[in-house]
Amino acid sequence: MFTPTHDLHPDHPRPAGPESLYATKPPWDIDRPQPAFDTLATSGRLRGRVLDIGCGTGEHAMLAARLGHAATGIDQSAQAIRIAEQKARDRGLDVRFIRHDALRLAELGETFDTVLDCGLFHIFDPAARIAYVESLATALRPGGSYFMLGFSDRQPGSSGPHRLGRDDITAAFADGWRIDSIEESTIDIAPAPDSVRAWLVAITRV
Repeated sequence: MFTPTHDLHPDHPRPAGPESLYATKPPWDIDRPQPAFDTLATSGRLRGRVLDIGCGTGEHAMLAARLGHAATGIDQSAQAIRIAEQKARDRGLDVRFIRHDALRLAELGETFDTVLDCGLFHIFDPAARIAYVESLATALRPGGSYFMLGFSDRQPGSSGPHRLGRDDITAAFADGWRIDSIEESTIDIAPAPDSVRAWLVAITRV
C-alpha cells in the first residue's frame, strides 16, 4: 500500500522498494474493502471529501465514491495507482488517484473531511510517526475524522510491520487530536479467509 516495510502478512518477506510491492499480487490486495471500513462507510461515518492515504489499488477510495463522496487516493507506488485507475474505470467510478508521499500532504494544497488509513500508520517507527501525524494535520480539516486500521500488538509473532499498542497510538496523537475509540478488529489478507489482528481507531482533529 505504501512503502517496502508495509507487508500485512506476518510470514511474507519484505520486498525491496515501492514498485516491487505490486510486482506480484500482495497479500493485503484483496480486491474489496476491508470489512471494518465497509461497516464504517455503510453506517454513515464517512463525511464530505474523503482521502484514502496509502490507497494501494484503491478499494477504500472507490468505496467512498460509491457512496457519493468526492474521493481521492494517494500512494507512492505508480503500479498501484495504475491498477486503481483501471479498477475505477472498469467500475464506472469517478475517483482521483495521485502518486504522492504521505509525509508531504501539505504539498497537495487541499483539505479533506475524512481520511482513511488501512495499513499505513503501522509501517512507521515512533520517530517517523511524528512526521506522519504532522503531515496528516495539514490535510484534515479541524473537526475532520481520521480512521486507521493497523496491525495490533495482539497478533502473534514478530515478523511483518510494527505491532501497535494502544500507547503507541495515543502517544502519536496526543497534541491537537481527540481519540474517539480504539477497538479490536482484523485485517483480511489473501488467501481468504486469512486475517491478522488489528486496531480500528477513530480520531478527530481538534
